[in-house]
Amino acid sequence: DGKIYDAYVIYPKNHTSEANFVEYFVYQIMPDILENKCGYKLCIYGRDIYPGEDAASAIEKRMQKSRRLIILLTHQLVNSKEDTYDQHIALYNALIQNDTKVILLEMETVGTYEKLQESLRFIIKRQGTIKWKEEHTVHPQSPNSKFWKQVRYHMPLTCWPS
Repeated sequence: DGKIYDAYVIYPKNHTSEANFVEYFVYQIMPDILENKCGYKLCIYGRDIYPGEDAASAIEKRMQKSRRLIILLTHQLVNSKEDTYDQHIALYNALIQNDTKVILLEMETVGTYEKLQESLRFIIKRQGTIKWKEEHTVHPQSPNSKFWKQVRYHMPLTCWPS
């Protein structure tokens, strides 16, 4: 299908105490589970977009070469007044062109979705979110936890760990 990545990851990039965990999740936990243990290939801004590249066109190209878009929902993303460029392009591709499936990971209890942009609310209403509650589990980084099984269910087919 000409795609290089199984998923492009969109996450809030501001530096707050909440973002520290989100960045740890994006750069450590997700690659460990989805790439190392499940065989997926992720595209993560800051890791797979190179210095000197035009960020806007690089983001667009990487998304076009991705089978899924994973958006991490956090208070920071919900309360942000402006959409990030990658979020804007992702939602355009998912809703207008209807060619990319979106996976929404609710990283903390966001509460009502009233502050979210309408396109995100539409996706949530249509398919819901996958809630990160791993602090309650014994092995939060096990690919067989409920959270990761739900994520893998929405990912393209590839090898599944036993």
